[in-house]
Amino acid sequence: MKKLLTLALGLSLASASAAPVTLTYWQYDFASKVTTMNELIKKFEAANPDIKIKQETFPYDAYSQKVASSVPAGQGPDVVNLYYGWLPQYVDAGYLQPLPTKDFPVAKIESEFVPMVKTSKIGGKYYTLPISVRTLAVFYNKDLFKAARITPPRTWEDFIAAGEKIVKGAPPRFTTLGFGIQPDGQDYHMLREVLVRQLGGQPYSKDGQTATYDSAAGAKAMTFYTELATKYKLGVPNFFPGNNSYRDAFIAGKVGMIVDGSFAINTIKSGAKFDWGVIPMPVFKANPEVRSNFGSYWVNGITKNAKGDKLDASVKFLKFLTSEQTQRTWLENVGEIPASRKLAGDPALRKDPVFGAFVGSLPFAHSTLFVDEAGQRKAWVDAINTVLLKGAKPADAVKQAAAEEQKILNGYYK
Repeated sequence: MKKLLTLALGLSLASASAAPVTLTYWQYDFASKVTTMNELIKKFEAANPDIKIKQETFPYDAYSQKVASSVPAGQGPDVVNLYYGWLPQYVDAGYLQPLPTKDFPVAKIESEFVPMVKTSKIGGKYYTLPISVRTLAVFYNKDLFKAARITPPRTWEDFIAAGEKIVKGAPPRFTTLGFGIQPDGQDYHMLREVLVRQLGGQPYSKDGQTATYDSAAGAKAMTFYTELATKYKLGVPNFFPGNNSYRDAFIAGKVGMIVDGSFAINTIKSGAKFDWGVIPMPVFKANPEVRSNFGSYWVNGITKNAKGDKLDASVKFLKFLTSEQTQRTWLENVGEIPASRKLAGDPALRKDPVFGAFVGSLPFAHSTLFVDEAGQRKAWVDAINTVLLKGAKPADAVKQAAAEEQKILNGYYK
């Protein structure tokens, strides 16, 4: 009888140990990303039958708060997808654990990934890694350009001239916009990291601890951007309803040009019923050699919930997600640039009529060292809106943004 009990217990323990480890993976609800991740999970599970991945997604607006409220309670994801600008807050709160250096050596990361990923290095440790990175470019409606008999602009001056020939109607009754202006889309990134730098300024000190755009260059940048709406009347914010008003309006064929990230490629490709193209961010005629761009990325990290077998499984999954094969799949299906130096440097990709403008920007793309991305974004968007909606002076708006953002930076660093 004792032998039978021992045998039964042994079989029970063997069965338990043979049960697959189940990981929960979270990301926000972006159609092409969710679909692609589902396919990647199938491949991973086929190669690792002892690991199961359960993907859960949430609307973007509620996503960060959902993660912040779930992880401390020991609930939610084991592996999580986060915007790089959220990392300081998540690391400080203890929600993420550092990537094991035996599996992800720092030197290897920095030799294999594009330089902007260093923004995710906190206290000498990497807590996350991206599959892909993004830069900005101008999407334009080739059909509208052809009808207006104009060519794609290379300079900001030509950008304005092209927009003036495409726009139809006047505020508030536009029927077609020359430029899909949207401060809370990608425009505030363009203003901060592209226009300020192109006009001779620096948005932040080298260590990222001081906002330095309350300057002549900052005022010029704010003036130029807001005058696209107030002076040249190329468009109006929120032309279409929804969070992505500018992009939806472009897809509907009602906008000549928008500034957007490479992540929008597949959404535009699947939705637009007209001929469209992509060109690099324009430069100013007075300083054509001064180029700049905003680089950003989403990252995958391991939460404090993953322990023991779950931690081992999470490391395997993260290695799979950051592999070159996965990065190629992500490029093809989502449209974001590979985070690998090798893949991003592929000559064919640099010459691609759609991806080329984004990849070519990597050498001069700046990924802002956020400490509170949501708060810093609000400071900029609120300041822009004081000009567009209340008629404030651009220099005063820049001063307002810098003061608000400096409070956030001081709260983190000091």
